[in-house]
Amino acid sequence: MERLQKVIAHAGIASRRKAEQLILDGQVKVNGKVVRELGTKVTPTDRVEVDNVKIEQEDKVYFLLYKPRNTISAVTDDRGRDTVVDLFKQVNERIFPVGRLDFDTTGALILTNDGEFANVLTHPKYNVEKTYIATINGLIKREEIRKLERGVMLEDGKTAPAKVRVISSDAKKGKSIVSLTIHEGRNRQVRRMFEAVGYRVSKLKREQFGFLTTYGLNAGDWRELTPHEVKQLRALAQTGKIGK
Repeated sequence: MERLQKVIAHAGIASRRKAEQLILDGQVKVNGKVVRELGTKVTPTDRVEVDNVKIEQEDKVYFLLYKPRNTISAVTDDRGRDTVVDLFKQVNERIFPVGRLDFDTTGALILTNDGEFANVLTHPKYNVEKTYIATINGLIKREEIRKLERGVMLEDGKTAPAKVRVISSDAKKGKSIVSLTIHEGRNRQVRRMFEAVGYRVSKLKREQFGFLTTYGLNAGDWRELTPHEVKQLRALAQTGKIGK
């Protein structure tokens, strides 16, 4: 027997945390009855429905996308904007993004139908590093770099220490290009971190997710992750080291 939210996540409907919310909202039935208890366990012979649709177990798929600008990191958008899932029209499985990138942020984004895998990569207790390249207004000072490296106070708490490297500074244009590596994933975190030390981000790209980069891909392109890469990501999330 397995917990209901885990079964829903494994079916590719949503991440485990989202599956828990679906249960609490009364959108899940087991053998025809609405279930709202998160501790509920089911067997392979039980009929599980989400929004009155029977779930089927899908083969697990894993993709790396070079997310383009002006695209929503979601499955659907009620305002009719393009989503990252729209770029996978030839994929039959019901995939969803692991975490999110802002509408106008580009770069590495993983999509999958494996809710357990998504949970491992996004859960706060796991520390998968993400590296961003930010173009900011102004010439960043060493004092502000140290603040970012120590962690800055935001409205939702202090950030963990970051790794910071200045790639270039242009005094004539009044801009700096800065590499920032963090392992947290708060909403608009990178932009807010720079704002906290007095700089506005005009362009932002996630250059690297763990050991994955967008090398060889153009904006809007994607590729399937290899089984070895998936294994390495799991190991990186759980142990902080890349598995062999």
